[in-house]
Amino acid sequence: MASKRLVVDVHTHLYLPRYASLLRERTTLPKIITRTRDDGRKDERLVILKDEPSGGRPIGPSYVERDEKLTFMKNHGIDISIVSTANPWLDFLQPKEAHRLSLQLSDDLEEYCSTGPTVTGTSMQLYGFGLLPIVSGISTESLLEAVRQISASSHLKGLIMGTRGVGKGLDDEALDPIWAAISEAGLTVFLHPHYGISEESWGEKNNGHVLPLALGFPMETTIATTRLILSGVFDRFPSLRLLLAHSGGALPQLSSRLASCIDHDPIVASRLKHDARFYLGKLYLDAVCYGPEELGFVSDIIARSNRYETSSKNVASGGRSSGSGRMLFGTDHPFFPPLSSSERWKSVVENLDAIENVQGWTEADKNGVKGGNAISLFNL
Repeated sequence: MASKRLVVDVHTHLYLPRYASLLRERTTLPKIITRTRDDGRKDERLVILKDEPSGGRPIGPSYVERDEKLTFMKNHGIDISIVSTANPWLDFLQPKEAHRLSLQLSDDLEEYCSTGPTVTGTSMQLYGFGLLPIVSGISTESLLEAVRQISASSHLKGLIMGTRGVGKGLDDEALDPIWAAISEAGLTVFLHPHYGISEESWGEKNNGHVLPLALGFPMETTIATTRLILSGVFDRFPSLRLLLAHSGGALPQLSSRLASCIDHDPIVASRLKHDARFYLGKLYLDAVCYGPEELGFVSDIIARSNRYETSSKNVASGGRSSGSGRMLFGTDHPFFPPLSSSERWKSVVENLDAIENVQGWTEADKNGVKGGNAISLFNL
């Protein structure tokens, strides 16, 4: 694809019809419930977190139907979307059912994307992240089969994954064969939060889901990614491509503190080939929910990573511009919709404005974050 000015949304979700039907059948969380409004009309609500305000979030066609996704894209100038099943994925299922459904949903997603419209030539408007049935008790062979299916699918560019792993977290060495297979296949892992952190942290005052979503989700991503770094997974699998939701949470801000703590722990330090700050340059980050100052800061942190390679003789960072190459645009659609159907979604407008106003980024850098980086990463 010649143009590098296309807008590509790498953080956009859906619930495929097969998955939505499963949620409607369930009586425990997660589930879709039907409520009768005061005017007698029926509406569906999705309940995925404990104590959801107002009995869950209203859902409609935008959560399921492809035409709604395409309309949203058209209305907001988005050329390509890489769609993924939203949390909680398959984490609530038993291994056998999770394995079976993962294969079916990857097939469903391949059809969803491959039968959609094109942008130019043979390039599609829709691509996807498949599902890995990464639940406690699942066999390695079942996970490898899911990876092979995603790899063989023309329009699936990677997989979305939560942070729990197969019972002991993503840093469990039992997952090494999976990381190896993902790396060899050239797939990208989109790491996305769901569980947050301990509920006791939020206190007794009713703040809805502001604290769990604004702080809990990013901290969950921060902890999971840090555990991966400390486990040495990026040394064992240097070609592993990991895309973090929400710009990596607090990891960029805490990376020097992390490195200092590792220096004072010889057991942990002995596991790693490089300073912890080096590994931030191995990550890809979406640009969801950040202003220009935060995006610029994160870009600086990525850019300086080359200074922390063990054999590096660099004393200067690569500069804010070079750090932009690992950042990608996302919207988190269809979550957090506007109050009026005529309004533009803030998750699009504010994120694009943030990208546009980062000091020190060239027009080429901004176009890269909006779409060019994703085009290169996913070979679109």
